[in-house]
Amino acid sequence: MSNSVGDGIDMSWHADRALLSGYARGDIEETAAMSLENHVLGCSRCRTALGRFAERERLQRGKEAVVDSINSPRRGPFEALLVRAGITDTTARLVAATPSLRVSWFAAVTVALGFAVVAANQSHSGLLIFLVIAPLLPVIGVAAAFGPGVDPTYEIGLAAPLSSLRLLLLRGGAVLTATIALAGIAGLALPGSEWTAAWLLPALGLTLGSVALSSVIPPLHAARWVGLIWVVAVTILAVPHHDELALFRYPGQIIFALVAGVGGLVIAHRRDAFNQGRLG
Repeated sequence: MSNSVGDGIDMSWHADRALLSGYARGDIEETAAMSLENHVLGCSRCRTALGRFAERERLQRGKEAVVDSINSPRRGPFEALLVRAGITDTTARLVAATPSLRVSWFAAVTVALGFAVVAANQSHSGLLIFLVIAPLLPVIGVAAAFGPGVDPTYEIGLAAPLSSLRLLLLRGGAVLTATIALAGIAGLALPGSEWTAAWLLPALGLTLGSVALSSVIPPLHAARWVGLIWVVAVTILAVPHHDELALFRYPGQIIFALVAGVGGLVIAHRRDAFNQGRLG
């Protein structure tokens, strides 16, 4: 290797003191530094020699910074908000990792609700569009919150000392709450205040029904089937009877309350399917 710090490095030679010292101080050229780094990967003699020039305190500070970063990763804004709300660090981290609580999901929900509100204000039939879309959004969000194929940490969660059903309920509850909040704000712009909350029980019933069904088939497939059944039911009851809002009146609300109750019972009864990783 060349005896000059600034010259190129010949890998058939060992690094001299001037080169090693210059590298430790950060005084050598970038190309020379890269060549030296490549060389010491396969040369134990130069690697040992380089260690003599390293500042022990600087290395220790770097090591401590890396360890602190691994043990205490920086909280995102949503996770920090949950912690400030009184939720434990562990629970906040589990909820914040929910795929359907990312900015892209909220943006998609906002666009869908905005379209539905505009349609509702254009005509009486447009109100039905909002009332159909609003209950489906939490169904999709909860389906994408936890499960194989949608959650990159799904297998890790199964191996962790934590009930998978509890994780699903935590994440599903967070998605349901966030989506309902957005839809509730959008509902304030609907024509006629009597329909502002008409979609709430359908949303709860469809969401719990979808989660219950996901103990038998994959969550996304369950959400697709529930969504299809929902749209077909609205179409069948609205078109022949010329009553577009039939499902959202009191009899329909009672039905969805029952669906929500049955869905909750099925989830409790089938909890082992979630905890054993047998979703679908």
